[in-house]
Amino acid sequence: MPQFHDENLLAGFKNSEDAAVYRIDEERSIIATLDFFTPIVDDPYDFGAIAAANSLSDIYAMGGQPKIALNIVGFPDSMDINILGDILRGGADKVMEAGALLVGGHSVKDDEPKYGLSVIGFVETKRFTANSTAKPGDVLLLTKALGTGIVSTGIKQSKAAKDWEEAATFSMKYLNRYAVDCFEDIIPHACTDITGFGLIGHAIEMMSGSDTSCELYFDEFPILPGALELAEQAVIPGGNFNNQRFYGDQVEMHDLTTEESYVAYDPQTSGGLLICLPPEEAEQLLERMKHKVETPVAMIGRVIEKQTKPIILKRRR
Repeated sequence: MPQFHDENLLAGFKNSEDAAVYRIDEERSIIATLDFFTPIVDDPYDFGAIAAANSLSDIYAMGGQPKIALNIVGFPDSMDINILGDILRGGADKVMEAGALLVGGHSVKDDEPKYGLSVIGFVETKRFTANSTAKPGDVLLLTKALGTGIVSTGIKQSKAAKDWEEAATFSMKYLNRYAVDCFEDIIPHACTDITGFGLIGHAIEMMSGSDTSCELYFDEFPILPGALELAEQAVIPGGNFNNQRFYGDQVEMHDLTTEESYVAYDPQTSGGLLICLPPEEAEQLLERMKHKVETPVAMIGRVIEKQTKPIILKRRR
């Protein structure tokens, strides 16, 4: 892609940021993003809600709040139009929950359903959080459990228990706004959301952009119910193997089983935020989140000076 330059473009394509950020005046910046994908759960309403939550998450990852959303739709002629209605209703409910406005969109005929949102949000420029500004000594907080890719694959293969499916669906539908609402007076050094490249891929982007490395502690990871059990049955999404092939040589791994490593590379849909901030602020933020965030939140690692590889994956104890 050609590189575009503007003194007011605070985040673009350069560091694989979650969204574009453009300064519009001395105090405010606008955030723009879009995302869409094919169904990962059977229920149309849940699919719409998950896709919308996933799209909105990019705004939260930049420290902002969404304001305007547009639907992106692909839908086949052969499918009942009421299914599309349920998908759109799920998306609209999430936009409403986010406090944003759904103001239209665009649809095309397609062989397979696809849905997502284009979203515009705003952020106080001083509170904008890039993914490339982590600092040695920072603690890494993760605001949702890992394993959505594995469990979603288990759902497709009819191998996921009902409570596993319910836990994964709840997590994917849950808005990251509730984590960002806890920031209050805290401005993280860096932030990103964990999606298709998995925890490892997005952590590598963060460390590479920041010219640092990090230690990730597997025994501190929040993991969705059933994810490890399914991994032991070789129920693994293709994206997991793609992530391992692409990122594996950038990871120094200690004493993890193959199945445990699958969780670290698992492609997430509407995953949590990975937040970098000083230890004392991390403790304060974690305490707030314990009372206000309904997904598991954990300290999963720390940022260190740049090493031979950007990621050291091991157990803490």
